[in-house]
Amino acid sequence: MAHSKTSPTEGSRRIPEEYHINEDVGFALPHPLEELPHTFSAWNRIARNLPALIENGRLREEVEKLPTLNIDELKGHRSQRLAHLALGYITMAYVWNRGDGDIRKVLPRNIAVPYCKLSEKLGLPPILSYADCVLANWKKKDPSGPMTYENMDILFSFPGGDCGKGFFLVSLLVEIAASPAIQAVPTVRSAVQHQDQETLGKALGDIATSLEAAKEYFKRMRDFVDPDQFFNVLRIYLSGWKGNPKLAEGLLYEGVWDTPKKFSGGSAGQSSIFQCLDVLLGIEHSSGEGSPAEFLQEMREYMPPAHRNFLCSLESGPSVREFVISRGNEDLQKAYNKCVNGLVSLRKFHLNIVRTYILDPAKKQRGATSKSEESSNEENRGTGGTDVMNFLQSVKDATEKALLSSA
Repeated sequence: MAHSKTSPTEGSRRIPEEYHINEDVGFALPHPLEELPHTFSAWNRIARNLPALIENGRLREEVEKLPTLNIDELKGHRSQRLAHLALGYITMAYVWNRGDGDIRKVLPRNIAVPYCKLSEKLGLPPILSYADCVLANWKKKDPSGPMTYENMDILFSFPGGDCGKGFFLVSLLVEIAASPAIQAVPTVRSAVQHQDQETLGKALGDIATSLEAAKEYFKRMRDFVDPDQFFNVLRIYLSGWKGNPKLAEGLLYEGVWDTPKKFSGGSAGQSSIFQCLDVLLGIEHSSGEGSPAEFLQEMREYMPPAHRNFLCSLESGPSVREFVISRGNEDLQKAYNKCVNGLVSLRKFHLNIVRTYILDPAKKQRGATSKSEESSNEENRGTGGTDVMNFLQSVKDATEKALLSSA
């Protein structure tokens, strides 16, 4: 059945199902499967035992003897997403292994071929992305219990103890806390189209409230993620092969392509929710080669296609920012500014998180090992391959510039 071309802003104030946005969990995958079909049990077994297999030096041997499985037997979106997550974990573990510089530059065909076929089917890249390790990597311990950290777990783990659980689950809970902002999008757009200032003001208020809730969850990162474990262990397994000197030419996917390919590792830039709010609020990032705008556009290729389509459809709608400016209504401007300030606050906090989890451990390590400034600069790069502090500072500054001054 063909997708309709309905804009998320037309007609009903609900988001059409074709955009794969859930009322309860937003852009996250609702109710991820926990087990692959029996045919794929070998993938499941390796993905579930990565830390032990890496520790005892058997990971690569186990991967290399896997049979080449036919992904046509994976029926349904959730089953395919679980397989993509498992293969993403296996690929990262195979490439980086113990994280000690023993790097594989070729992914064997028995993994590369099904992984790339599955990636093409899902419209995702063949690397562990945010859509995998955050949006599809969770379960409730008690299915009837609440969506809280204490009642949740991740499906697969890397070495580093509970560091990965903390990092991925807090990121997911930030997404879920901010998801009411996405549900408010059709109301915002409809209010602009019908020049309904009162409804628009209330919807903007709902968005601002959800951003405050998201920041409260973001603060819990410090409760569950140890900076040294993140920097020295987990971050290695999240690193991609684009903008990474350790795999300067990229990774060769054997049996798929004749030359190595470059893909970015998982990055918060791949989160649809914050790009969505930038589009909605008319926040424009600096453009040009190597710019934040270019990077954010590139990161859309790491999002599920339905979410990319949602962002594109928003871009074709009327400008909320221009409408608020044109009305000259002080209360409406305050409501708009409250949303923008909510994003500014989150982005300032993200800068502090990067300082805690990347810059400070890198500085500490440099002091302990007499590493050069150049090698430290490499370590300061985000898992997506960017100079993470400059990127986030620019994004935060652009968000601040969107604030409206009172008439």
